[in-house]
Amino acid sequence: MSFSQPAASNSADLPTVKLDILSDPICPWCFIGKTHLDKALAEIPNHPFVIEWHPFQLNPDMPREGMGRREYLEAKFGGKDGAVRAYAPVVENAEKAGLSIDFEGMQRTPNTLDAHRLIHWAGIEGKQTAAVDALFDAYFTKARDIGDIEVLVEIAGEIGMEADVVRKLLSGESDVEDIRNRDAHSRKMGVSSVPTFIIANQHAVPGAQQPDMWKQVIEDIMQQLQQPEQDET
Repeated sequence: MSFSQPAASNSADLPTVKLDILSDPICPWCFIGKTHLDKALAEIPNHPFVIEWHPFQLNPDMPREGMGRREYLEAKFGGKDGAVRAYAPVVENAEKAGLSIDFEGMQRTPNTLDAHRLIHWAGIEGKQTAAVDALFDAYFTKARDIGDIEVLVEIAGEIGMEADVVRKLLSGESDVEDIRNRDAHSRKMGVSSVPTFIIANQHAVPGAQQPDMWKQVIEDIMQQLQQPEQDET
């Protein structure tokens, strides 16, 4: 990797590197992957990453109102036994990451278009990561239906957004086509699964990578960002 052209600094001493993350709020691997990344970032608080979240729907053809969880599992995995086999590695990796996912409590599998709209609007207010965290927590640990407008409005209020404004926006079609177009663009660019992390608009890192991997990546980037200064001395 080469980062000889870092992004603009957010301080006089710290160049920044863009980290774009494609994810879906109902993707368990995205939840696990973010948890791993967060652990690495916490250990290197002077990391150079500036993070932006981007929409990718696991089920782009899901009815707008979502569907019952059992119906979804039967359609996708051939029933409960198939779902248990498919989710076994998710449960194992979530537990290793210190996460508890309430699969039993989930009654519906939502269409996440509106959740992605909320993430987009939260980004405008500088609350994007807070929105992502709140959506993951609502869906995976509290088994809330994040396709429900009122649930999304509550989440918006919890992270400091204007709930009434969000309710009005969600009741209309604001940014619906933008979200769909961004999702489609990612697929055209070759993204077929999430999470996918794109570093400095150059290097794609797929999957829920471990914290140690991220720490190594961050350390390598920081060394390269410091290299020009070392060459000048």
